[in-house]
Amino acid sequence: MTRLRLILDPFLILLIGMVLLASFLPARGEGARVAEAAADAGIVLLFFLHGAKLSREAIWGGAKAWKLHLATLGTTFLVFPLLGLGAQMLPVIPEDMRAGLLFLTLLPSTVQSSIAFTAIARGNVAAAVVSASFSNLLGILLTPLLVAMLMQRGGSGGMISLSSAEGIVGQLLLPFIAGHLLRPWIGGFVERHKTLLSRVDRTSILLVVYSAFSAAVVEGLWQKVSEEELAILALLCALLLALVLIFTWGLGRLIGLSREDAIVLQFCGSKKSLASGVPIAGVLFPASAVGPIILPVMLFHQIQLIACALLARHYAERSSGE
Repeated sequence: MTRLRLILDPFLILLIGMVLLASFLPARGEGARVAEAAADAGIVLLFFLHGAKLSREAIWGGAKAWKLHLATLGTTFLVFPLLGLGAQMLPVIPEDMRAGLLFLTLLPSTVQSSIAFTAIARGNVAAAVVSASFSNLLGILLTPLLVAMLMQRGGSGGMISLSSAEGIVGQLLLPFIAGHLLRPWIGGFVERHKTLLSRVDRTSILLVVYSAFSAAVVEGLWQKVSEEELAILALLCALLLALVLIFTWGLGRLIGLSREDAIVLQFCGSKKSLASGVPIAGVLFPASAVGPIILPVMLFHQIQLIACALLARHYAERSSGE
C-alpha cells in the first residue's frame, strides 16, 4: 500500500486539479491580487513550519558523515545544475520551459519521499534524514544564489532584484529562522500534529500553484505551449533523472560507500523538492513567469516518484535474497 501511494501520489492529483482550475477559471483583477496575497502568506507559514520541524541535532549531524553528505550536496547543487545548463542548449522546447528545467536542477532534495524510499530499500534511514534535511536547509540560500548566477539570460529570469532579495529574506529565511528558534516551545506541538501540519504545507503549495498558473493562463500560457512540447519536456525530465541515478550509483561505488549509505546518496541526490521549488519560484520570479517555471518541477516530481519507487522495491528484493 505504501509503494502504491508513493507511485500514485494523491497530492499530484490535487496539483493537476489546481492547474485545471486555473486554466478554466483563472483569478483575475482583484481576485488575482487576493490569490497572490494568500499564496505569499502560505509561503511564510510553510517555511516557518519547516524551521520548526528541523531539529538542531539534524543540523549538527550533517557534519558527521561528511563523505556521504558532501557527495549528496555535490550532486544536488553542482552536478544537477551542470546538466541543467547542458539542457539549455537543446532548443526543442520554448525558452521559458528551458528556464524552468534549469530552475528544477537548482532546487534542494526532497525530505519525506527520500527518507521513505531509503527505508523501503533498507538503506541508512538516519543518514537520509540528516542528508535530506541538510540539503533543504542549504537550499534556502543556495537555490536563490544559483538562480542569480546561472539564470541571467533574457528569458531566464534575470538577476535577483532588490524586491526578490527582500522576498527571500522576508518570506523564506526569517520565517524559517523564527520557526527554528521557537522549536523548544512549539516543537512538541509540531511533532504531535504532523498530519495536520502536512495538510497546511500542501495547501500552501496548492495556493501558489493556482496563483502562478492563473497569472500564466491570463498571459496566454496554453496558447504558447503545445502537447508535443509537453511530451518532449517530460522526456527531458526522465532523461535527467536517469543520468543522475546512474551517476549517483557510480559515485557511491567510487568513493567506497557502504550499501546502506550508497542508497542514501542515490535517493537523496537524485530527488528535487516540489515543496521547496514552488514557493521559492513564487518569491523569485514575476507571477506570470512562475507557471512555465514550475511546470518541469511538477513533471519531474511524478517521474521521480515512479522511478524511485520501482528502484527501492528492486533494492529491497535484492536485500531479501542475500
